[in-house]
This record gives sequence, C-alpha cells and structure tokens, in this order.
Amino acid sequence: MIQLGICNELFVDWPLADVCEAVKGLGYAGLELAPFTLAPTIRDLSASQRSEIRRTVADSGLATIGLHWLLAKTEGLYLTSPDRAVRCRTGEYLRDLAVATRDLGGELMVFGSPKQRDLLPGVAFEDAMGYAEEVFAAVLPTLDETGVTLCLEPLAPSETDFLTTIAQANALIGRLDHPRFKLHMDVKAQSGDPDGSVPDLIRRHAASAAHFHAQDVNLRGPGMGDVDFGPIMKALVESGYDRWVSVEVFDYTPDARTIAAESIACLRRELDRALTH
Repeated sequence: MIQLGICNELFVDWPLADVCEAVKGLGYAGLELAPFTLAPTIRDLSASQRSEIRRTVADSGLATIGLHWLLAKTEGLYLTSPDRAVRCRTGEYLRDLAVATRDLGGELMVFGSPKQRDLLPGVAFEDAMGYAEEVFAAVLPTLDETGVTLCLEPLAPSETDFLTTIAQANALIGRLDHPRFKLHMDVKAQSGDPDGSVPDLIRRHAASAAHFHAQDVNLRGPGMGDVDFGPIMKALVESGYDRWVSVEVFDYTPDARTIAAESIACLRRELDRALTH
C-alpha cells in the first residue's frame, strides 16, 4: 500500500519534535531526513543523538523512511572522480550513511548528489560508469549488514550530465545486480526524460523502483503548480507500486506548513481517486 511521507529539510530551523508533530497532524505516515539537517557530517552524529532522533520520530507515530541528499554540504567526496582515493573516501562515507540510516530507524537511502557526480574534465561517460560502479560495489556488503536499500536517482540534464535518464540509471543498477541497489523515481527529474511522460515511465519502471519523490516541476509541492498528479497517482497504483511517496520540494514559499498541507491534500485526493476508479 502506498504511504505518504515528507522530507524534513523543508522545515528550516524547526526543532525535530515540532516537525514531527506538524507532519503527523497533517496525516503523513513517514519522515525522510537530510543528513545535513542533523549534523555537519553523518560522522558527527553520536550514538546517543541517533537514538534520540529515532525515538523522537517514533514517539510521534511516524516512521523514519531513511536519508536523502546524501553528499550535500560534504567536502572531498565524489562518485565519478578518476582519483581512486576520492572514490574510496566516497564509498566509506556511503557505508557510514547506511549504518546511520539503520541507527535512525530507516530503510532507504536516495543517491542524487548532482554536484558530486557530474562528469569531470577529461572523464568520459563510460569511465564514469566504471568509477560509480566501483564506489557503489564497495557499499553493498554494508547494505546487506544493515538491511538498507540504496536508491539511485536519475536527474534532469539541468542538474547533472551523468545518469539523466532511467535507462542510464538502470544500466548501472544492472551492472551491480544487487537486491539492495534499486531505482529511485522523481516527478521533476523524470519530467525531462526523453523516453516518455512521467505516467508512462511509472507504468514501465515503478514496479522495480524502491522509492518515489513527488513535487511539481516549478520546485514547489504537489498541487502547487501545473503538474497533474491524477495520472501520476493512477499510474503508481496500476503499476503495483506499494511503497513510499515522499514530498520533496525546493521552493519553500510561502511556508513549510502550507506546503506540507497542500501537498498531502493533493496526493491524498488523487490517490483516493486512483484507488476507487
């Protein structure tokens, strides 16, 4: 059954307990966390702090979905660097993130991180695929140990020049062929995919996707722009997708509570229609 969640970075500077109270009160079932909102790096988050965050979310009646924006505001990490030492550091940090995801009560990590995967000067696409494969392969044993799934997000060409379509992301996923390395789908990112409309892509790929982000292409929440979420939610239901749909926005106007309220109202309305028609 599809469950609705929301990403926490929308609630800039809110205490976590207040975020949880607001999110639960609006009807969301889960909270997705950006590491940079918790500590400068995930390694700075102590065991006691992890336990407190997990307890705060759980006590509110929410589930911790997992982590996204994995490499945001970090330094010295890069997925497709030709420097082996950089790739090793990146793999080590992703392993640390997987452990933190488990400690926080989550089960998913979403790898987008466009500025840490862009093709560097002189690096060809196929070379970058090999570098990325090496980094992600190093993380797989920790995913097995922690029970965490790492979701690879294809992003729009306006954000990155590496893995900009579902087909490209699936090619890398297929090279690793691991049950805990899966596709992530996103309304804004897939709106620019040349292989079809968002509903078409959902029907073809959502059954094998592990996670889904919802927002308008105008960077605001569902129902706050021109994207029609009726066909999107209908395609998710018809594809058999039965996991999380998380609201992830990039324009925080007019305010967090309004965005969260209007977003869940839209998603609930269209999900109810899809389930009853």
